[in-house]
Amino acid sequence: MKIGMLTGGGDCPGLNPAIRGCVYRALGFGYECVGFLEGWKGLAEGNAIPLGLTEVENIVDKGGTILGTSRYNPFKKEGGPEAVEATIKKFSLDALVAMGGEDTLGVASKLFQRGVKVVGVPKTMDNDLSGTDYTFGFDTSVTRALDACRSLIDTGTSHRRVMVLEVMGRHAGWVALFTALASGADWVLLPEFKADPAQMVNHIKKVYQRKKFGLIVVSEGAEFQDDESEKQVKDEFGHIILQKRCLGEKIARYVESETGIETRSSVIGHMQRGGAPTLFDRILGLRVGVKAAELISEGKFGMMAALKGQEVLAVPLSDAVNNLKVVDRKWHELAQVFFR
Repeated sequence: MKIGMLTGGGDCPGLNPAIRGCVYRALGFGYECVGFLEGWKGLAEGNAIPLGLTEVENIVDKGGTILGTSRYNPFKKEGGPEAVEATIKKFSLDALVAMGGEDTLGVASKLFQRGVKVVGVPKTMDNDLSGTDYTFGFDTSVTRALDACRSLIDTGTSHRRVMVLEVMGRHAGWVALFTALASGADWVLLPEFKADPAQMVNHIKKVYQRKKFGLIVVSEGAEFQDDESEKQVKDEFGHIILQKRCLGEKIARYVESETGIETRSSVIGHMQRGGAPTLFDRILGLRVGVKAAELISEGKFGMMAALKGQEVLAVPLSDAVNNLKVVDRKWHELAQVFFR
């Protein structure tokens, strides 16, 4: 049997361990593995490399993805799905493993409906995929953000400033929430809950009077006043490109203007994506990669390898793409406990 693998969407720590886990398990079954470069783009164009022990044995501690990635959407290209199917036939692939988030797995789900034998490996540093408790990349992302918070706390305390840290999280605020909770931040803004600027400012004033410092964590997708005009450029999957919003900077300016307290902002940005994965993400990546190969051996196509409790189980791809997993009110209320 011959299987193809690809990684799509934004990169995140844990992809290389997942590739390694899948290849090792597949080789144990006697399968041949090939990797397609730059996600669905490589599959549509037939751009592939062999994947054997030599290619994957030393990548468990490496960030990014050795296969490269892109946000290419074959269903947005004329003849795109047909090109993918032609490559599958050309390479005599018996199955496909797609590693990615809602967009990549959404394409995989559509291809499965067209008869392609595909399984998925859920990946998102935002931890917003339904059907799985946690995805690799999230733990590393929050760990990076906590490192940034520690530095901001040090410099902010020294200069008696309020510091604003903007972290990734388009639709779901899990990264911002966990970062705020674990760093002892004084406020957090999430995409799921409408911001109350006046309440935030009043709280920061109170906090600053007590400790002469304040830390605000904001998710890049949070809404803050009327900024629709700044968010119109979209990618191939229809997502608004948030890079130019400068939300953290906007909030810092607002806080300073309303409080008179010197306020600075910082954007951790793509540093959250790179670097070695944490222990948790390495192990989870290996586990879901192994499970993906096992799903193929069991003929369970149209499924993904998902962490449920302590087990990695088979879950329909449709579960990952139908609804996003967002921060609910109970989690938000937990954060409020510590804003005193």
